[in-house]
Amino acid sequence: MIPLLAALLLMTPAFARTWAEPKDTTNLAEKPLITAREHMIVAANPLAAKAGDRIMAGGGSAADAVIAALLVLNVVEPQSSGIGGGGFALVHGPNGLTTWDARETAPAGSTSGMFMENGEPLPFRAAVASGRSIGVPGLVRLMEALHARHGKLPWADLFQPAILLARDGFEVSPHLANVLARYAARLNGTDAAAVFLPGGEPVAAGAILKQPRLAETFANIATHGGHAFYTGPLAERIVVATRRSPRPGALSLHDLAAYRVIERPAVCHRYRRYRVCGMGPPSSGATTTGQILMLLDRFKLDDLTLDGPRLWHLFASASRLAYADRARYLADGDFVTVPVEGLLDPAYMDSRAELINPFEAAKGEAAAGDPPGRAGDLFAPDVREDLPGTTHLSVIDKDGLAISLTASIETAFGSGRMAGGFLLNNQLTDFSFRPTDAKGVPIANAPAPGKRPRSSMAPTIVYLDGKPIALTGSPGGGRIPEYVAQSLVAMLAFEANPATAAALPHVSQRNRGTVALEPGMPVCIVEGLEALGHKIEEAEMTSGLHIIRILPDGTLLGGADPRREGVAVGR
Repeated sequence: MIPLLAALLLMTPAFARTWAEPKDTTNLAEKPLITAREHMIVAANPLAAKAGDRIMAGGGSAADAVIAALLVLNVVEPQSSGIGGGGFALVHGPNGLTTWDARETAPAGSTSGMFMENGEPLPFRAAVASGRSIGVPGLVRLMEALHARHGKLPWADLFQPAILLARDGFEVSPHLANVLARYAARLNGTDAAAVFLPGGEPVAAGAILKQPRLAETFANIATHGGHAFYTGPLAERIVVATRRSPRPGALSLHDLAAYRVIERPAVCHRYRRYRVCGMGPPSSGATTTGQILMLLDRFKLDDLTLDGPRLWHLFASASRLAYADRARYLADGDFVTVPVEGLLDPAYMDSRAELINPFEAAKGEAAAGDPPGRAGDLFAPDVREDLPGTTHLSVIDKDGLAISLTASIETAFGSGRMAGGFLLNNQLTDFSFRPTDAKGVPIANAPAPGKRPRSSMAPTIVYLDGKPIALTGSPGGGRIPEYVAQSLVAMLAFEANPATAAALPHVSQRNRGTVALEPGMPVCIVEGLEALGHKIEEAEMTSGLHIIRILPDGTLLGGADPRREGVAVGR
């Protein structure tokens, strides 16, 4: 039964709800906070961050640094991203904010039932390993677009750090060695085994890994531009790789040649006194992160703490509702009606906040809401989980060009198929495997020719008085919006620095009936959430938050997630 005081509070407007709680001084492990004045890059590997730093120190722009770092990450962090995948970029430049959609597309020969056999969805691993999972890669076209708009150094120069590392080799880090050991069984029998499992054993930490075919591919693109990727012999090798058994895909030379990066409007909303901007459909990042933050904004957080349970009760409750809407409405907006404005409408958020009891966990799964602007015919929800195989970079240069970019090949090591020394994505498994639900109601995120699958990637830039003050983003599959929202709550509501925000223990509630907590979560949070009625499960959460905070005097603060090997580098 809800106490009388709670019942009285529930009768007041959502924004007036408040309470006090005891403080907990639990120490959170974090990497050092990095300070700079001129420029900064935060990336998932020290070699990539250093490459980007040197590019900017040599007169290059943030766009140049991003390109160089992405290419190095293809070499040293191959399980997470590379030119065989795609990504999203937010770019704050002289003319304001631009968002770039380089999400992979389904080939023209795709069908709505491409992941169905004998009336049932394919097993996920079988779908990943098939040629059907591979979408047209977008990363090379994205790098070209960034360079054309904001580059300062010659295109070919940006490839040199990655070419040297691929040709001459680099020392395998403990992180990469652990990932290779973990996924060795899955890589056996794939193209990737010849590179990463020589002699049948995963490459060990400290070994020198050389990738000469990748070096040749980079040199070719450096000399001839993106056309060397999307047409000609390399394109032919990509098509051959996708059309092999088992379960050949439909990707064609025409699909590759026709690929285009799309410049889309940013999706922005208010949170406290800030304007938070992110990537719209086909990403669910901005809307899901935005709903979590806007729902939290309906409650007073002044008397709560980052290391107490009641904040995370509210966070989990908000996330539960946001993921219910995500499952029903989010997909490629070029193919279905996605009510982006309605999902972030303040009045709609007020109505959804009334479903959150600040003193008791909701039971069961939440239903999607009825936001303004939705299509007349509701789609069925798609609750399939997307898995982590992603990287994030945050970069700002001396001229104030700021880029928040998330790139991916989907699961770790993508499809396991390779062409030209790089891994090909399995992004099309981000589509719903079922085109309809059991009643025949269409699912918005079902496959279709030329369609881009729903993504969770959430590169984000935060503004105050029209100026960027924070860049954040993360890998982590379906939990990415939660990771990003949590980092923003920590920084914007509790003035945490980027290193602290990146290191916070994670809380996740994706409308699954349980709250997932990281191992080692402070006891007060675990017991507090249980006391409020939450069912708790423990789960590994491999975020990779890379954050830059820009102070009013121009000082740059950088923080990297301690769960991975990323670092912040600046001058």
